[in-house]
Amino acid sequence: MLKVGIDIGGTKIAGGVVDDDGHIVEQLRVDTPVDIAALEDAVVDMVRHFSDSHEVTAVGVAAAGFVDKDGAVIIHAPNIAWRNEPLKEKLEARLSTPVTIENDANAAGWAEYRFGGGAGVDDMVMLTLGTGVGGAIVLGGKLYRGGHGIGAELGHMRFIRDGRPCGCGQSGCLEQYASGRALQREANEIADGGGIGEALAAHRAEKGNISGPAVSRLVLAGDPGAVEALRRVATALGEACGGFQAVLDPSLFVIGGGVAQLGDLLLEPVRLAYETALPGYGDRPIAEFAIARMGNDAGIIGAADLAGGGA
Repeated sequence: MLKVGIDIGGTKIAGGVVDDDGHIVEQLRVDTPVDIAALEDAVVDMVRHFSDSHEVTAVGVAAAGFVDKDGAVIIHAPNIAWRNEPLKEKLEARLSTPVTIENDANAAGWAEYRFGGGAGVDDMVMLTLGTGVGGAIVLGGKLYRGGHGIGAELGHMRFIRDGRPCGCGQSGCLEQYASGRALQREANEIADGGGIGEALAAHRAEKGNISGPAVSRLVLAGDPGAVEALRRVATALGEACGGFQAVLDPSLFVIGGGVAQLGDLLLEPVRLAYETALPGYGDRPIAEFAIARMGNDAGIIGAADLAGGGA
């Protein structure tokens, strides 16, 4: 069977036709309209385009925000003006196929569980390091959504009391310390301090800012300032994973997002911090760590598979 997966981001809408093995057989991307009515039109047009060439049996839509337990209503979205938006009802009224709405991090995590870094594991936690920190939890082979459908917001666990302000309205959230944006912040702080930050400061003076990819390139080159910035972010992530282990006891953590492209350079300090933060370490089983494999297509594939009844 073929399903359509739609991944709605703040700047682009990516969609694809996905088969039962998680392969994308056709794919499209368009800019995300600012107006929510135009955004709905863009999703409908994309699905109709795919349906003209393929026999589509279901549609899954992934979007950043709080989605209710029935996969029908977007309760709140940080980057799009959705508040208690009955998106499933609106889309199904215009399409001839059933629609499921899912949180984008959940969709990406499900894709990794089914077809990527978490394949073959029943209990998995995925953390995606991007602008923020996205989370997804699979327990006993089922996607965990919580009592209201908005569980697994792992990036908004309070990590530091009275810490850095977060876009969610709280302070000290994990994503302020373990995201791609946090890596840039740490790099800038190290650049300001001189010493090991000389290469970072020189890059900033030339380019005007220190981007995440620039920090990654300097890490790969062995620059001590960039390596220290990565160590700080990895340490925060590893310490948080120790806490997640105490509560959820997954057998695997899958790490995704742009920072994850550093592979073992990221995972080694993550593992070290995880081990030192783990209650009862040395006397209990520990989790494995893996890098996500599905890349930018994870949201499309996961949304499509969930629409087909995958969870």
